Amino acid sequence: MHQSLQSKAGVVDVQALIDGQRFTGYQWLILVLCFLVVAVDGFDTAAIGYIAPALVQDWGIEKSALGPVMSAALFGLAFGAIFAGPLADRIGRKKVLVLSVFFFGACSLATAFAPTLGWLTVLRFLTGLGLGAAMPNAVTLTAEFAPQRRRAVLVNTMFCGFPLGSAAGGFVAAAMIPHFGWHSVLLLGGIVPLALALLLVVLLPESVRYMVLRNYPAGQIRQLLRRVTGADVAGANAFSIGEQAPATRSAVGTVLAPGYRLGSAMLWCTYFMGLVIFYLLTSWMPTLMKDAGFSIQHASFLTALFPLGGGIGTIAAGWFMDRFNPNKV
Repeated sequence: MHQSLQSKAGVVDVQALIDGQRFTGYQWLILVLCFLVVAVDGFDTAAIGYIAPALVQDWGIEKSALGPVMSAALFGLAFGAIFAGPLADRIGRKKVLVLSVFFFGACSLATAFAPTLGWLTVLRFLTGLGLGAAMPNAVTLTAEFAPQRRRAVLVNTMFCGFPLGSAAGGFVAAAMIPHFGWHSVLLLGGIVPLALALLLVVLLPESVRYMVLRNYPAGQIRQLLRRVTGADVAGANAFSIGEQAPATRSAVGTVLAPGYRLGSAMLWCTYFMGLVIFYLLTSWMPTLMKDAGFSIQHASFLTALFPLGGGIGTIAAGWFMDRFNPNKV
């Protein structure tokens, strides 16, 4: 195995090395950390929907006034996602991931003390910027450290943290709001990401692909690969990446290159339509159920079942994608 991955010049293909080894405990750690990132991301994204009925009742406002508040985080999420990729390509995925988790945690904490609807809208937009930046980098980092043969199921398992985090928000809101008020949900949604950001600083590695492309010292790359794969790479003095993307000036240029253009457009459309349904329902379902006569507690609990089903479907889809044609799945 070692001989096949390393040329006479001592050049190791990083992706081939990861693909050829067993899935190690350190890769499980990376998967769990990224799972937690998208779980708190899902929790904070859905939180405003779960607290909306109590917010309307507490502040005595019309439900229609919550429209901008509901949408603010989603607009922020879109902008954060657009700029996160190019920024991560420049300064590293770990830095962007840690900063984004810290940022949306701090903003969620501040949102709990918002004095007016206007401030609530602004703070939700800022929270969305961090939420949008965190998710794609967590997905990419998981994919980069996953062997090709198990990549789909591992990435989907990690990503199911998002709907499960959203579902957890409903169960938590149902338990906390009757006793501690709607502010408590936002406080929890701020404290947990701040603690997680500190954990990421200590435990999460930088993207090995980023390290290779940015010509990090060979010793640092060898140390990370040894920890990730358990393989002996002591003789390696140079590293390469087998899957080369088209030569373009930007990340957007890459996904719009002729070979990827149609697939990118179709994935964007599919993702857009899925998120329209997901965010529409998780944002407004608790309020609609409250109007239908359910208590705030029951409205939050029933809404949480919707993303919970999504998490189960996500894992199942990944399992099928690793075994059959992923485009057909």
